Amino acid sequence: MTTNKNHKKVIVSVINDLVTDQRVHRTCMVFYELGYDVLLVGRKKKNSRELNDRIYTTKRMRLLFEKGVCFYLEFHVRLSFFLLRNKANLLFSNDLDTLLPNYLISKLYKSKLIYDSHEIFCEVPELIATPFKKKIWLSLEKSIVSKLKHCITVNLSIANWFKEKYGVTFHVIRNIGIVSNDILIRSRNELGIPNDKKMILIQGAGINIERGAEEVVEAMQFLNEVILYIIGSGDVIEQLKLESKQKKLQDKIVFIDKIPANELANYTANADLGLTLDKDTNLNYRFSLPNKVFDYINAGIPILSTKLPELENLITKYQIGFFIDNHEPKHIAEIINKVLNSQDYNTYKINTQLAKKENSWEIEKQVLINLIQCL
Repeated sequence: MTTNKNHKKVIVSVINDLVTDQRVHRTCMVFYELGYDVLLVGRKKKNSRELNDRIYTTKRMRLLFEKGVCFYLEFHVRLSFFLLRNKANLLFSNDLDTLLPNYLISKLYKSKLIYDSHEIFCEVPELIATPFKKKIWLSLEKSIVSKLKHCITVNLSIANWFKEKYGVTFHVIRNIGIVSNDILIRSRNELGIPNDKKMILIQGAGINIERGAEEVVEAMQFLNEVILYIIGSGDVIEQLKLESKQKKLQDKIVFIDKIPANELANYTANADLGLTLDKDTNLNYRFSLPNKVFDYINAGIPILSTKLPELENLITKYQIGFFIDNHEPKHIAEIINKVLNSQDYNTYKINTQLAKKENSWEIEKQVLINLIQCL
């Protein structure tokens, strides 16, 4: 198989179903705007939504398995054969779970390879709890990452961690969403949100264990005239729904499954406070700077956060939010009440405008453009 050297083609690989991964979508759009023929490959699950809004080519593989060892083995084999059949000048691997096929094929075809690590993969709680699995992934990471030349990650703390561990420079491109001035935000009445209550919000595709959602649900027992919206997906959602029912909090907590970004923006803009309460239980959470933080900023709502390095630096710099001191539900409830009734609340809300101006995708994407042009 041959490829015209003047024809720019990139294959972007990710292990998810492509629907809600805005970072990967933004990456593809940068390549598309630079004149690349873009092919994004992922997988299609039984409950995956249709993709109707992409102007680049997508391929979602249907797999026999959806989780576990068999799933990863099948995905790696299928992705390897796909990359073999579809030669490209440039391969773009998102996260460690797509890196091995991309690395091997890039060596075979002498293609350029960019690796984007969205997190410290081997430090996620799921792997920390299973040492044998962690050992396998860590061996894979050690054997490949130190050999890579073009790497990206989501914040400076993680970039420094990779540099210290593997001696490789990681460029920083933070997870900042694209702000569209064309979106007409729906009102609370249209969304069915009570006008007589303060709305607090947890959103995202990573509503998982040890990220504070369990304690926030418990805290709702101590809050009045406040409604909590939990919008998105994660491994703790079903537990939260059960707890909400057991504690008879259904009138205080609303659950909405993951929805497209343009729909989610309606709820974010109508909230009074955005929550990001990751615990310092592992390196991945300690260095987190979640996408939702920038969604809150773009929507112009103050933030309630834990004092983790990246979060504390951003929120303190712009004075756009408040912090909890611990994860005791009563303490969280007290801080939420204090924040919503604080004399500083409106000042912090106004301050989000400067933070929005100085932290935008237009600024972040220039790092990726420069890297691509250097290739």
